Amino acid sequence: MSAPLRHGWTTGACATAATTAAYTALLTGGFPDPVEITLPRGQRPAFALAREGLTDGTATASVVKDAGDDPDVTHGALISSTVRHGAPGTGVVFAAGPGVGTVTKPGLPLEVGEPAINPVPRRMMREHVAAVAARHGGTGDVVVEISVEHGEELARKTWNPRLGILGGLSILGTTGVVVPYSCSAWIDSIRRGIDVARAAGYTHVAGCTGSTSERVAAELYGLPEDALLDMGDFAGAVLKYLRRHPVPRLTIAGGIGKLSKLADGHLDLHSGRSQVSPELLAELVREAGGDGELAGRVRAANTALHALRLCQEAGLPLGDLVAARARRTAEGVLRGAPVAVDVVVIDRAGVIVGRA
Repeated sequence: MSAPLRHGWTTGACATAATTAAYTALLTGGFPDPVEITLPRGQRPAFALAREGLTDGTATASVVKDAGDDPDVTHGALISSTVRHGAPGTGVVFAAGPGVGTVTKPGLPLEVGEPAINPVPRRMMREHVAAVAARHGGTGDVVVEISVEHGEELARKTWNPRLGILGGLSILGTTGVVVPYSCSAWIDSIRRGIDVARAAGYTHVAGCTGSTSERVAAELYGLPEDALLDMGDFAGAVLKYLRRHPVPRLTIAGGIGKLSKLADGHLDLHSGRSQVSPELLAELVREAGGDGELAGRVRAANTALHALRLCQEAGLPLGDLVAARARRTAEGVLRGAPVAVDVVVIDRAGVIVGRA
């Protein structure tokens, strides 16, 4: 039997641990190592310090992020907190150090101009600063500057540039724990992408399965970059969030394989979690008046793309049929929300092979 996957810690948990250690050192002259923190659900992990530094008026502590067995872009990143005394009565003031982004567009849960340190990590850091202050006789008035080594470079592999978070990564997490393969960061980015598009007043967004379908949707409709949602395999995340936070028009764009799965009712299009149904494709062929021989060949096809080629040769528009059925699935998830849906199906070369 394979071993269970190992959980990890969010950037927010690492920043909280580093802040707790740095503020303790600022007040006492000594760094607790390892430093223990309390997460929102009560777990009490301890973090080893990778670096520490103490000068006259500042203390810096660093933690290496361990994402467990999750393929997280920030796994192994060095997250640092530099704490200095703030003006009396100011409480905890957050600053973006090197590698942490700054918010430049409305629609996120932070004001424009603020460091990209999300609300739950801010709350965790405030609570831990207050606890350290109470324990060691501090005022709790501090400036906390969070930085991430190589964060600006890492951020290019995330949604941040598109969301208008410039200069680095976001400090994230709602529980402090990274669950392997939950893809919660990606789903959170989809939601923030919809929030940014709504705040910008866009009436049309496109959920795309990859870069080729993104390019097709942008060219087809003249959509700006921040109206394109890199949904990957998470069609359900886009549809469920739009159900509660509607945008007047949604285009779903993707390859015939992934959209065949959506047509079959799957909302997670990952190859490990859903498969193309040759039976469904054969049923669509029969419903469109295709003969039994073609339906049989489609049922035996290796891939959705192979089935598409067979139907193209026979003059039957399988791409349009898949698009129409996928649109039906999407409308079922939206449950009457005021969102008009259209679907664009492409082949590997980015040629449109079906629309609904």
